[in-house]
Amino acid sequence: MYNKILVAVDNSAIAEQVIEVALTLAKAVDGQLMLLNVLSQNAEDSPVSFAPYASSYSIDLIEKFKEEWKQYQQESLHKLEAWTQKAQEINIKAELRQANGNPGPIICDIANEWEADLIIIGRRGHSMASEIILGSVSSYVIHRSHCSVHIVQS
Repeated sequence: MYNKILVAVDNSAIAEQVIEVALTLAKAVDGQLMLLNVLSQNAEDSPVSFAPYASSYSIDLIEKFKEEWKQYQQESLHKLEAWTQKAQEINIKAELRQANGNPGPIICDIANEWEADLIIIGRRGHSMASEIILGSVSSYVIHRSHCSVHIVQS
């Protein structure tokens, strides 16, 4: 039923829960995983999330942002690699992918391109008001995905 499971994670605390759910389900159905992390400058943990609001820019500031972003990408990639290895150690076929941009559309596009049967994603449980104002990646995916979506609530 669920042969190809796309697991959308970020760098939040709920990511470990999302991975555990994905590993359990993939093992039960003998499915394969794609672990995906979409890096966005709008993420809470992004080192450059405040950059668009800076009052002035200098070459030094831009270089600092670039270096911090590069480090952020590397740290995120190391997490994906560790989770992928964990899956492979328990005989689950797994691959990883990291992308930059707006998470909701990218998750849906990659799930469609990869022909995923299921997307597993976390939800932090922000208030309804903040979801209306800021949007929600999980809400976007639920409403626009071509396949089933499993939400892991924090």
